[in-house]
Formats: sequence, structure tokens, C-alpha cells
Amino acid sequence: SGLNFADVLARNGLYKDAPPLPAVLGYEVVGRIEAFGESVKDFEIGDRVLAFTRFGGYAQFAVTDQSAVVKIPDNMNAGVAAALGTQYSTAYYGAYELVNLFPENHVLIHAAAGGVGTALVQLAKAKGCVVYGTVGSDEKLEYLKNLGVDYPINYNKENFDEVIRKIRGNLGMDVVFDSIGGSVFNKSLKLLTHGGKIVCYGAAQRLDGKWGKLSTLKLVWDYGVILPVLLLMTSKSIIGLNMLKIADFKPEIIQRCLINLLELYNSKKINPQTGAVFPFYEIEKAHEYLESRKSTGKIIIEWKF
Repeated sequence: SGLNFADVLARNGLYKDAPPLPAVLGYEVVGRIEAFGESVKDFEIGDRVLAFTRFGGYAQFAVTDQSAVVKIPDNMNAGVAAALGTQYSTAYYGAYELVNLFPENHVLIHAAAGGVGTALVQLAKAKGCVVYGTVGSDEKLEYLKNLGVDYPINYNKENFDEVIRKIRGNLGMDVVFDSIGGSVFNKSLKLLTHGGKIVCYGAAQRLDGKWGKLSTLKLVWDYGVILPVLLLMTSKSIIGLNMLKIADFKPEIIQRCLINLLELYNSKKINPQTGAVFPFYEIEKAHEYLESRKSTGKIIIEWKF
């Protein structure tokens, strides 16, 4: 099973669409088909697959719709395959379908060392973009440099918006991918050039321990009020992305993303980064590690007995 930030939010009661606790979390799984319904086509018992589960993935056996399943090679690393699930699908849909990146676009990616961040970096570089990435430690700066990020920024040492203005002047960013929200969103929106887009796919600021139960109110306050007429006048776009809703209402998009990602992987245009691996009985430690913001790449939960 793969670990995603949505699992952490759900465990903390901060994910509106998650099942009420106690519940089985887990967004994606890698395994073999044990059984399928009468209407299922193109799959056989024993096929090795990657599946998007919409929770329910922390288990030996998981159930999902056939439209959220793709076959994978027997020799494909399970961690790599799991990374292609929620995180790379989110990145692919955001970067290649909602935005459609172009060569030489200047792209800012927040939390660039995380699972989705890593995927966004690779997808943006594959398109020939100039990539700026924010992280919270010098260790992660090195990780970004190894990924090929053109301008890695440690937000705990520098104000990312000031750094970018020194580099770009008034030219700004063509695209921003924001998984933090709140004040980070506001600063990022001001960095957009005319015709620029900001894709919002997370709100990690809600887990800021300083505000406790008031964290959601603080997040909303920091977002501020957005007037559509100002977006019209400046030709800027704000795009919301929630892959859970996409999976619920347009599951064919999930399958299309997974198929296209497998092609990109096979052609060596992307290289999913596997992070820490935890046995199932250490899921608590896995969550703590992800929340610590020290992790890089995809965190995996192994179900071996």
C-alpha cells in the first residue's frame, strides 16, 4: 500500500470526504487479482496490478472499480508502481491535462521533495520547463538538485517570493503548484505572470500545530478573499484539484493517467522515487514520518506476514 498525505488528514479528522473513523485508509495498492465481478473484462486471476482504491487500501485484500486498475509488469518495483498511483496521477492530471505545460514555462512547485512534488518536478522537466522548488531543509535542497530542479529554495532560510522576484523581476511564474495553502497560496498568486495559473491540490497548513483546532479557521483567513473580476483583469487562473472527486465522478480519467504514466516510465521520461518502507504493523510510525516533513519520495506500507 502507498501512504499519502490524504491519509494523514483523514486520520486527523481534517478530510471531509474520508470515511468516518474507525475506517480503513489507504489510497492505492499494488498486488495480484484474487477475484473479479462478472462485468470485468481484460483482467485475469493472478494479474499483477496497480489500483486506486479511494481508501480501503491498508489491507491484505482491497476492492475497487475496474476503471481504477492497470496491469503492471511482474518485474516492476512495488514502490515505484505505488508512486505512480495517487501521487503521480495527481501530478500528471494537474501538469499535463489541467495546465498543459509548455517548454520554457517557469514553474514553481511547493513541497517539491514530497511524493506529488517529486512527480511534478519530473513531469515539468520532461516538458522542458524551468523549475523552482521549495522545501524546508538543506538535506531536501540536495534532493531537489539531484532531481534537476533549477532553483531549489529552503523556505526556512529564505522567503521564496523574494528569491523568485530577484531571479525573475516582474516576469513572474507561468504556473504554480500549491499543496500548502493559506499564506503560501497568497504569496504564490502574487507571483503569477499574466496568463499564469495556480493549481491548488492540498492544504498542508491545516496541520500547523501552533493553531490546534483553530487551524482550519487560520487557513481560511490566510487564503483571504479572491475577487473573480481581478482574475479577469489580470488574466490569471486558480484551479482546484481533488483526485478523490475525479475518481468518484470521472474514473476513466484515473485509468487514462495511469496508462500514460506507465508509458512515460517505460520510456524513461520519469523515474518515481521510492522513500521509506514500513511493515504494516508500523503504520503509526509511517504516518509520523510523513507528518515530520522529513520524508522524500513515496512511502510504502508492506503487507507481509
